[in-house]
Amino acid sequence: MKNHYSDIELLQFYTDNGSLGFQRLVVQFQERVYWQIRRLTKNHQDTEDIMQNVFIKVWKALPKFKGDSALFTWIYRIAFNETHTFLTKRNKSRSVDLDPPIFENKLIVDGHSYSGDEMEAIMFKAIESLPEKQQHVFRLKYLDDLKYREIAKLLDMSEGGLKANYHHAVKKIEAFIKEY
Repeated sequence: MKNHYSDIELLQFYTDNGSLGFQRLVVQFQERVYWQIRRLTKNHQDTEDIMQNVFIKVWKALPKFKGDSALFTWIYRIAFNETHTFLTKRNKSRSVDLDPPIFENKLIVDGHSYSGDEMEAIMFKAIESLPEKQQHVFRLKYLDDLKYREIAKLLDMSEGGLKANYHHAVKKIEAFIKEY
């Protein structure tokens, strides 16, 4: 059995095999969706709850999927909206609760040694200090490594505007970290 299927293959398998095809879709995208949500919630349990809602919505809406975008782009948009709704309802203050830590080693900046957890916390504080649009663009480009074209579809923005937002976000994060 293959590990990665094209959108066409996944949709055909879903059409032919129903829940078994949907299971294959979930297996293919669940890790990416998990980390998309986790970067926003910073909490494993909340991420699991949101993921369950996301895939329920995908299951219900999949028969109506038109293929106007890539399957992952469509699923990501559902995940983004679910996460935004969840965070808005909970009016949750953000806290850093990532595991495993992104940074494993110590980093020395201007003679001060920072652990991986400290650097991770500083990075997230820097990201959180950005305006909301710049946060989204930075996370999608830098952390999720999406192409500008994909981000433009997700956020309904021009690629030029995205590049400007990303550039400004990077400069603000660099300044934040230098002042920290």
